Amino acid sequence: MVDDPQTDGGSDDEAAVEPDPRRDALLAILTEGLGDDLVESHLVGGVDLWVRVRREAWRRAADVASTEAGCRWFDWLGAIDWLPSPFGRDMESEQDWAVHGREEKEPVEMVTGFAGGDTRFQVLMRLFSITSNVGVTIKTDLPDDDVSVETLIPVFAGANWHERETHEMYGIDFVGHPDLRNLYLPGAFEGYPMRKDFPLLARRVKPWPGIVDVEAMPGEGDDA
Repeated sequence: MVDDPQTDGGSDDEAAVEPDPRRDALLAILTEGLGDDLVESHLVGGVDLWVRVRREAWRRAADVASTEAGCRWFDWLGAIDWLPSPFGRDMESEQDWAVHGREEKEPVEMVTGFAGGDTRFQVLMRLFSITSNVGVTIKTDLPDDDVSVETLIPVFAGANWHERETHEMYGIDFVGHPDLRNLYLPGAFEGYPMRKDFPLLARRVKPWPGIVDVEAMPGEGDDA
């Protein structure tokens, strides 16, 4: 799963225009090593680097970053479902609507963050070079009709449980992974809880604390 602010989208106006030779060099190595398989990149000087690669080059991107760019530290792997939630923020239940009413909102346009994107699901990895002290977030689009990608285990053995967690929470298949058993959920569990269209049933029936009406504190509303 991904909850890192560096993977989220932002305005180009936020990009700092300042020299960053280490990240420039890292991007140059990735660009040369991946060629046309590097679809798009986004570099914010003094902050970070993001690149998007073709799905077919996912594992090769990890290999190029590790062997040619010195990014041998595997930090994490996760996924993002860019679909705007059909349930809004899901902070209210039907019981809350009965008290406060419900405001209908227009569907939100899907935005896919730094280095762009063309599909609902993306898989991301974070790699780091401890010698040059810079890292890179690499991401790839997954087709809506085939949410799968090669496992990174042959390059980074530590990707094992990251891929298991991502498979369990998003339903993404990591081709070649030796054992995609669930880490957290019971084997008979149906659905993928981190997908935006997965309904949180408890929120449908249980009022959210702080939103529902509560009894006044002693002294509140007294005429005295």
